[in-house]
Amino acid sequence: MKCHGIKFEFAITALLVAFTGIGWAQDSSGVRRIGQLSYWDVAYDVEIAGDYAYVADGYAGLRVVNIANPATPYEVGFHDTPGEAQDVAVAGNYAYVADYYAGLRVMNIANPAAPSEIGFYDTPGEAWGVAVEGNYAYVADGYAGLRVVNIANPAAPYEVGFYNTPGSAGGIAVVGNCAYVADFEAGLRIVNVRNPAAPYEIGFCDTPDWARGVTVADSYAYVVDMVAGLLIVNIANPATPYEVGFYDTPFWAHAIAVADSYAYVVDNGAGLWIVNIADPAAPYEVGFYHSPGDAFGVAVIDSYAYLADGGAGLRIANITNPAAPHEVGYYYTVDAVGVAAAGNYAFVADGYAGLRFVNIGGPAAPFEVGFYDTPGSSNAVAVVDSYAYVAGGRAGLRIVNIANLAAPYEVGSYNTSGDALGVAVTDSYAYVADGYSGLRIVNIANPAAPYEVGFYDTPHRAYDVAVAGNYACVADGSAGGLRVVNIGDPAAPSEVGFYDTPGAACGVAVADSYAYVTDGLALRVVDIGNPSAPHEVGFCNMPGQARGVAVTGNYAYVSDYAAGLRIVNIADPAAPYEVGFYDTPGHAFGVAVAGNYAYVADEVYLGIYDCSEALSVDKTSVTLTPTSFLLHTCYPNPFNATTAICYDVAQTGQVRLTIFNLLGQRVATLFDGRQLAGSHTISWNATNWPSGVYLCRMEAAGFTQTRKMMLVK
Repeated sequence: MKCHGIKFEFAITALLVAFTGIGWAQDSSGVRRIGQLSYWDVAYDVEIAGDYAYVADGYAGLRVVNIANPATPYEVGFHDTPGEAQDVAVAGNYAYVADYYAGLRVMNIANPAAPSEIGFYDTPGEAWGVAVEGNYAYVADGYAGLRVVNIANPAAPYEVGFYNTPGSAGGIAVVGNCAYVADFEAGLRIVNVRNPAAPYEIGFCDTPDWARGVTVADSYAYVVDMVAGLLIVNIANPATPYEVGFYDTPFWAHAIAVADSYAYVVDNGAGLWIVNIADPAAPYEVGFYHSPGDAFGVAVIDSYAYLADGGAGLRIANITNPAAPHEVGYYYTVDAVGVAAAGNYAFVADGYAGLRFVNIGGPAAPFEVGFYDTPGSSNAVAVVDSYAYVAGGRAGLRIVNIANLAAPYEVGSYNTSGDALGVAVTDSYAYVADGYSGLRIVNIANPAAPYEVGFYDTPHRAYDVAVAGNYACVADGSAGGLRVVNIGDPAAPSEVGFYDTPGAACGVAVADSYAYVTDGLALRVVDIGNPSAPHEVGFCNMPGQARGVAVTGNYAYVSDYAAGLRIVNIADPAAPYEVGFYDTPGHAFGVAVAGNYAYVADEVYLGIYDCSEALSVDKTSVTLTPTSFLLHTCYPNPFNATTAICYDVAQTGQVRLTIFNLLGQRVATLFDGRQLAGSHTISWNATNWPSGVYLCRMEAAGFTQTRKMMLVK
């Protein structure tokens, strides 16, 4: 099980961790990845070639989508590039990807189902855009300007020339002997590339905002200039370009395609705008399509416009009538945040991309076999027999028939009053962790007609729920901790006990007489043998932000957000200890376990991990005392009033923990004295202090470390 709905909070925490330089010496111990399925990130650009759309999809790399039938596009292959794919150009059997900090990547796409990298050139800047002409790739490389790369041998590309533009090169088009560079703050720059080894600027046109993209048709360059919209520049004489017309789109113009007498402008936040450019001096809008995401890129072929629509993936709009464009198909996946495993399949809760079905019969080569696009945000899933029960955010509980994974369909739903974040199913009831609406109990005896029979309004925000016997254990966030609710009578649930966790309780699993709670800071082992008096008996600090937990036998598997998968031996609940880990490539939100395999919902990936080595680790081989001093990031962060701080003491001695404001004034001393070696946690209540950034400093045995903390009231 896992924690949902607090991604923004953890994202900020992750940034603070990055600023302060936390790192781990190795990326795994006792755990090996045997398979991985990559999901979509942010669609930035799209190129069409034949029956395929090639999508530059940020951290998810290059995605290949079959568009033979625009109404039912489907992904056929992908290649996970090492950087962040921003732009793509296709020529022959090759796709050229501008991969941001990883430069130019060359992909063989002869088999669209299995694209593979055959060469690359690591540009000195940040590759934002790419255009291909003949034997050369022209890369818009940020503040490194225009780079010209010889691709005659795609397996061994190399730079032959460059021109340092005055701004930050973000988009590029090449026609004849000229490269047209959208140079952000420096407008449109025109560079002569007749001799690729010695390109030089021959003309420029200052634009009012930031030139983000450019395309060329006949004697005009069409520039998307962010806030200033579409600018039309006469380039009949490249040495003296000048603006002849403009159309101010409503938001931020990001990309453009031109076909016949129309310009198709993607306007980040507003979708697709179709502008008549028959008279370049007087362009005017004829139609628009409001896409659901944040449009970044566009390609036009025949009667269709293909939009790279950010988090909403690839959208296909029919533009036969430019005055009335409309969507006919789409394909996307978003954030893998929850997962359940049953038989040979993993069921992935994929945020606004719904429920995805993955064949894991061959763990080394998982593949998607189907999906169902739930109406809300798919946050968690429980699978029982032929049904999947989805916690669908504001869309409540959704029940999907999965007897035929190739043709799943919804059979029933119940719109809970809150934000469905977690779900557990026992007998004829579904127990929904419903955010600020607490625990909702839904009768599912007839899946086609579920209805609520009872509820308990927990004090804070219900993120997750686990059920054992007559009790439901609810992970209730930063102010609620663990709540134990008697559900003996589902129509009248009542709280019988609670334990106030130091951090924000967001994941829970129950085994025997113990509840295993993830609270951002650690895995907490809580004795619930007496449900009216739950109490912590042990804990294991986590290096990331502990989100979700699954328990099998003597082991707890923790999805630890930025620190990946952690495996904890819980044979002695009073002394749990880590026996293995794998620092996953994404952000670990949820985890499910079957046999020796752990299935991790890792944001843009579903990862499959063999944990057999970690499960054989003996306690005598595990170092329980920290080997170095370390001040962890506080949790939660940002926080309102109270946060918890974990720190490691490598040797017994004097330790001081102090809070300062940004003026360097000490506002609190949390600890100042002798402390035993080990891992420790302390809380800071900032009720009496104003919102802002504070610094926590740890001093011990010559060691000093400082962390940023953000108080938000």
